[in-house]
Parts: sequence; structure tokens; C-alpha cells
Amino acid sequence: MFKNYIMNLLVLPLDLEVKLQKNDIAFHVHHLVESIPHEAFEPFLRNEGFPAYHPRMMLKIILCAYTQSVFSGRKIEALLKDSIRMKWLAQEYEPSYRTINRFRVQSEVKELIRQCFVQFRCQLIEEKLIDQEAVFIDGTKIEANANKFTFVWKKSIEKYHQSLIKKSNQLYNELLENEIIPELERENDEQLSLEELTQMVQKVGDVITEYDKQIEASSVVPERKALRSERKYPKQVRKQLLDFVLRKQKYQQDFEIFGIRNSYSKTDPDATFMRMKDDYMQNGQLKAGYNVQIATEGQYALAYSIFPNPTDTKALIPFLDEIEQHYFELPKHIVADAGYGSEQNYNDILSNRKREALITYNLYLKEQKKKYKQNPFNPDNWQYDEKTDTYTCPNQKHLEFQHHSIRNDRTGFQRKFKIYESEDCSACPFRSSCTKTKEGNNRKLMVNEKWEQQKEYVRAKLSEEKTSAIYRKRKIDVEPVFGFLKANLRFTRFSVRGKSKVENEMGLALMAVNLRKFTAAN
Repeated sequence: MFKNYIMNLLVLPLDLEVKLQKNDIAFHVHHLVESIPHEAFEPFLRNEGFPAYHPRMMLKIILCAYTQSVFSGRKIEALLKDSIRMKWLAQEYEPSYRTINRFRVQSEVKELIRQCFVQFRCQLIEEKLIDQEAVFIDGTKIEANANKFTFVWKKSIEKYHQSLIKKSNQLYNELLENEIIPELERENDEQLSLEELTQMVQKVGDVITEYDKQIEASSVVPERKALRSERKYPKQVRKQLLDFVLRKQKYQQDFEIFGIRNSYSKTDPDATFMRMKDDYMQNGQLKAGYNVQIATEGQYALAYSIFPNPTDTKALIPFLDEIEQHYFELPKHIVADAGYGSEQNYNDILSNRKREALITYNLYLKEQKKKYKQNPFNPDNWQYDEKTDTYTCPNQKHLEFQHHSIRNDRTGFQRKFKIYESEDCSACPFRSSCTKTKEGNNRKLMVNEKWEQQKEYVRAKLSEEKTSAIYRKRKIDVEPVFGFLKANLRFTRFSVRGKSKVENEMGLALMAVNLRKFTAAN
């Protein structure tokens, strides 16, 4: 005996909601998007043309598709035809893949995604899933939608640009000596500007035009031959100058694209070439990518931002600014790994933001080892006399204060050093172990008092029971989010190009991770 199975009977459609499980992820997507204030959708209103799909519906179906590891517009369109949860969220509408792709890259969608993070965090607070005691920050690199052989390197462009400057200056001097063009009023003696090169093209073109007129006016064959011979050099110069103009324009565009970066991709100029960890042995390849910074608590991503520079150190301050401006007020403790430990970052968190920085520095773990503490040639282990302001080396020689030194980094941040120098290193038996300076030079020591105070602050905080317990949470809080993103969601490469579009897609992917974890926990 079989259950009744007849294909040709008339079946009335039922509400698709009843076919979904009680804790289906579609319900969480629906409630999250519905919690976004109505004002956030006003920029999408259009009074002309055919009525558009509601942005709430579009956001729901894209978010739901991302939770199912579906990132392609065509595959999202296919899901709308056969997935019950997608049919229910779309209420049987079936927008095309073009409509889906156009929607998710709009600049207005960034505000909707930001609202998703804000509302999701409020929901976590209401359900007491986070305590707002600390925020955990870390970064990862995700591959851009760009060919890995389309790199442009800043050093190469600088080299070619210098060669162009040298050749154009030589050609300018040569034209002046041959009296082909008059002397120009130059803005800079070091290099010719684009406008000046264009003027040279015009003036050499005028000379060629004059030769053309003389050739047409002359009927004497030897004279015409001589004029053509004289015209040959200006024509060659004009061709060369046109090439210089094009190259100058290209190099200027390249430098504008580079900004503070050292490379970019031709297929996605906003992407920077970074070292990616591709396998378990950390043998990576150099690929175009983006540095994704996230702030988490309770293994939920609460804020994110995209940066073009591969290092995390310079990304912390702008990321904290973005969190405060667009997401939430920073909690008491800011936790991050040693990649963020710098004098500028400590100064910003402790002095400007009045928060506690639970951030280690590069040598923190090394300093805890017995070998480091017992190394007699390590300046940190040398005896310091506060009254005389001197250090004593292993050979019992005094290093006396000489002068102050100030160093500025690329961002303009100043670091102040005190320079000490040994009284005599000439006959020291430990010279080879203590210093690498040449014979005749004494050992010098640079001391940054502010940096030493900051390191002492970090050591004190991480020795306290409460703050050390918070710091130990870092690995089990922020790192799993990247694991969920890359391993579970299988989001390892962007499918769009350009920073603004990448930001939208990253927000959708991180919110998909949040929704999957939230659904599994309920």
C-alpha cells in the first residue's frame, strides 16, 4: 500500500510560511530587516517610471542567499524559483539577476547594511548575549575580484617617471640649443609639467607647419629636398614629445590611484597586492585584496571597515573613528593583538578616547622568556641611574645622555627619543656581542620614554586578573568569526570590484555569518 500520489489534481496554494520550520533563518532575516527604520529606505523612493521592488524585500532575499553561501546574482535568481524560504521572503516576486546585482552595489545600500548591524547589536543587548564590556578587533585579507597578474608597482612607476623627467629635460635643452622653440617660463626647474610638454608639442608643430608652407611655396626641387630634410628632425621630436605627454598623463593617474599604497591592480584599482595565506603551511601568494577590519563581541561581528593597506597598525585609529561615528559608543576595554601595538595607537586610545588598551606589542611574549630577561647585552636589563641619567653596560661603562631626537612617520606622528652614548667602547671585550658599530664608534642607545611607559602600562594591565581574563577571550572571540566567514560560509573572494561595492558585499557576508550563528544558538 502506498500513500496517495496523483499529479493531476488541483491543489490550491498555501501560505509558504507554514512550510518553514519554527526557527528557520528566514524568520530572523525578516525580523532584522523589518526593524530598520522607515527613514533609511526613503532615498530609494522614485516618483517616475515603473514601480520598483521594495528595498526591504531586496535586502531580505540577498541576505538570505548569503546565509546559504550563494553570492552570484544568477544563482540568487534561481533560488527565488525553487527555495521556499526565498519565495516567502520575496512574496512570490522574482527579480532578475540584473536587478539583484544593481541593487546590492548601490551606495544607498551601505546605510541599510549599517542599520542592520546597529539593529542586530540592539537585539543582542536585549537578549543579553553581549555585555558591552569590551570590543575585540582584528583584521584579515580577502582576495579581490581581480587577476593576480595585473599588478602595477609604485617603485616601477617612480623609476619610469624619473627616466621620463631626465629624457624630457635633455630634449628641451636640445631644442633650445637648436633654436627650434623659444625658452619657456617653467614652473619647476627639475621637471617639465604636463602643460609645458603640451606647449612644446604645439611650438614644434608650428615649426613643422612653417616648413610645410615653405615646401608648398617652393618649386625648386633641390630646395624642396633640403626643406624636407630639415623638417625631418622636428617631426621626430614632435612624435617623441607626444609620447612623453601620454606617459606623463599615465604616470600622474597612477600616482593618484596609488595614494599611500605601493601597488594596485589594473582590473580593480582600489585593490592592493597583499600576501595571502593560502595553505596550512602559510605558503601564500601575492594577490590583489582588501584588508578587512572587524569589531566583535560574543563571536558576533558588530562593525567592519575596508582598508587598502595590508598592515593592521595604521588601520586601528580610522576604524575606531568609524565605529564611534556610525555604529556604537566604544566600551571600556579595546582588545587587539600585537599587530596593533604602537605608540600612536596607545596614545589615541588612552589619551584621546579615555579607554583601556588591552593590546600587546611585538616583543611582549619575547620579554616574558627567561633568555630575554637574563641577556646581559639587552639594554632593557641594564642598570639605570635616575639621578645622573645614565645607563651602565656589561663592561661597567656609563652611557650618558647626549641630546633629544624627534622622528616623524608618514602620518605625521612625532616620536621623541633620548640619545645616550657610551663613554668608551674602544677596548671593550664584549664589543662584538654588544654592538655592530664600526671600530672607533661608541655604542649608542635610543630611549623613547613615552613608549616605555606605555609598555609598562600594558604589562601591568595584562598581569591583573580581570583584564588578563578579558584579553584571553580575544582568540576565542574574534578569530572564530573569520573561520565562520571563510570555512563555513565559504566567502574567500569578492565578486564585485571597487571599494564602495566591496564594502556592501563585506557587510552582507558578515551579517550572514551573524544570522547563521544567531539562528543556531536559538
